[in-house]
Amino acid sequence: MEEFQNVTVVKKANIYFDGKVTSRTVLFEDGTRKTLGIMLPGQYEFGTGDSERMEILAGTVRVLLPGRTEWQTIEAGQSFQVPANSKFQIEMQEPVDYCCSYGKE
Repeated sequence: MEEFQNVTVVKKANIYFDGKVTSRTVLFEDGTRKTLGIMLPGQYEFGTGDSERMEILAGTVRVLLPGRTEWQTIEAGQSFQVPANSKFQIEMQEPVDYCCSYGKE
């Protein structure tokens, strides 16, 4: 999906890691939500409440998912899943454009 129709965008940004990761929340009529954001080069650890599917729109990341011991490379056009109530590590050498979709487990 190239664009979202009939949505509400939360004006206040989500800002993490001293501004190196930012996103905006998009709310859909059916109650679902997504975030659209940018991550600057670095390594970060995130915790989840809901399950997440992170789609990489531009750039390449390496991700260490919960319960795994090996890093996985995810490129633009690919995505990965993170279970609810877990933590994952992510790193990138270039700015990365992403979209996160959230669900309940």
